[in-house]
Amino acid sequence: MKRGTIVLVRFPFTDYSSSKLRPAVIISQDSDREVCVAFISSVIPRPLEQTDLVLRESDEGFKETHLKRDSVFRMKKIATLDTKIIVGTLGAVTPKIQKELDRKLLVALGLLQID
Repeated sequence: MKRGTIVLVRFPFTDYSSSKLRPAVIISQDSDREVCVAFISSVIPRPLEQTDLVLRESDEGFKETHLKRDSVFRMKKIATLDTKIIVGTLGAVTPKIQKELDRKLLVALGLLQID
């Protein structure tokens, strides 16, 4: 599994009470065993957090993701998963989008401050 690939996984709720099939983006280094992923949702929260990245159908690079609608990448909502539970792949983010996701991830981890 390659970094930047958008996959379908049973993403766990934060209280581990259940899970739901959702798209997620691989944020860790390429691996065949375990990957770290960040949650993607079509429900765009208001207000957005500093760690959220909204990608709209009209944005450059949206088509390559194969997402169905405007979506938000929630870089604070991450999980480490065994690749065996990945149901399938959709598409991938472009290098430009990956760079922005990396920046948001640094903020989520407290390694970068945004004013």
